[in-house]
Amino acid sequence: MDLSTLSNGPFVRKTRRRVGRGPGSGLGKTSGKGHKGQKARAGYAKRAGFEGGQMPLHRRMPKRGFWHGDRFPMAVVNLDALEKAFEAGAEVTPESLVAAGLVRAGGIGVKVLGRGELAKKLTVRVNAISPCAREKVEKAGGRVELIETPKADAATEEGR
Repeated sequence: MDLSTLSNGPFVRKTRRRVGRGPGSGLGKTSGKGHKGQKARAGYAKRAGFEGGQMPLHRRMPKRGFWHGDRFPMAVVNLDALEKAFEAGAEVTPESLVAAGLVRAGGIGVKVLGRGELAKKLTVRVNAISPCAREKVEKAGGRVELIETPKADAATEEGR
C-alpha cells in the first residue's frame, strides 16, 4: 500500500450545509437562526468570555500573586553546569552558553546562580549573577563582568 493507491471512500467528505433553500431542507425560512435577536443578524460575534451580562468566570475567580510590569524573565544557569560545559580559562558569555546548549537563543538575559562547585578559572560575562556564585567564581581564580541588560520595553519590542 502506498499513497498513490489511497482514495476517498463513501461519506468521507461532509456535504456543505446549504441554508435558506426552502422548508423541505430543514434549514429554510430563518436558516437555523431562530426568530429575531442579535444572533439572527449579520455580523454578530460574541466576545470571548462573555456570559450574557452575568459576571464572567475570569472576573469572579480570586486573583493570586503580583505582576511586575517592568521585569522580565532571565535564563538561569548554575555553576555546576558551567563546570561541566566549559574548559579552564574559557570565557562564558550568553552566546557561548547558547552554543553549549545551556540556554535558548533569543533570550533577554542570563543570570548565573551558585548551585554546585567551581574548580576552573572562568571569565564570566553575564547580565546578572548571585552573590554566592560571584564569590565561588572569584575563589576559583575567575573574573566576573556584568554586561548591560536591555530594557524590558526594548526586549518586548524586539520580540514583536
